[in-house]
Amino acid sequence: MGKHFGELAKIRGLITYKLSPHEQRAYAGAISGGLPNIFRRFRESVFKWAPPFIIGYLVYEGVEREHHRLARKNPADFENDQ
Repeated sequence: MGKHFGELAKIRGLITYKLSPHEQRAYAGAISGGLPNIFRRFRESVFKWAPPFIIGYLVYEGVEREHHRLARKNPADFENDQ
């Protein structure tokens, strides 16, 4: 029962390499390679998702404006009230 989960089977002919977590550089190249990649991906995909959002916003604003206009009372209907 002295075996750990990763050592339950012995596979012959398979070579594995391990690197200690203390030797890894987790953020290596994050600024020099990551930021330009973020801008490139945004520039490539903005034309796929922005038009539906813009159209949806314009439709929403138009409907809200029309609803507000129709919900107002007409002052001409109440000219003869006392």
